[in-house]
Amino acid sequence: MKTKLNKIAKDTNNFLKKFLNKQNNSRLLPAMKYGLFPGGKKIRSKILIDIGSLLSIDYKTLITIGAAVECIHAYSLIHDDLPCMDNDKIRRGKPSAHIKFGESTAVLAGNSLLTMAFEILASPNLKLNEKVKINLIKKLSKSSGHLGIAGGQYLDLS
Repeated sequence: MKTKLNKIAKDTNNFLKKFLNKQNNSRLLPAMKYGLFPGGKKIRSKILIDIGSLLSIDYKTLITIGAAVECIHAYSLIHDDLPCMDNDKIRRGKPSAHIKFGESTAVLAGNSLLTMAFEILASPNLKLNEKVKINLIKKLSKSSGHLGIAGGQYLDLS
């Protein structure tokens, strides 16, 4: 199982690195990469692969969808660590993004990762029916917004 998890993590990271390398260069990319590649097991991608394989969904398609989910996860961690949220200075043994890059850059990097998830799902390289893509984007955005991650963070802070 650990070997499979490592392969999925490696494949997900490789997809994300290639995707980021194709982006127009911006000053936010270092902070985005810092939040996205701190190590981590990519367990969300593993769960997605396991379920998707039961439904006979192509591995490469699942890696792409998993990469989008990992962008959402990274955004949530960057924002969760911010001084106005949990004010964590360390994430996985390294300085949090806002400590390393500054608070405003961390906010913008997190926002960029959030929107990049939808860019990945909308990409023509993701070989899915447009209706399926829209449904994925709709579900992921709902899970990330006020009824999901952001709403949960609000409850945590309240």
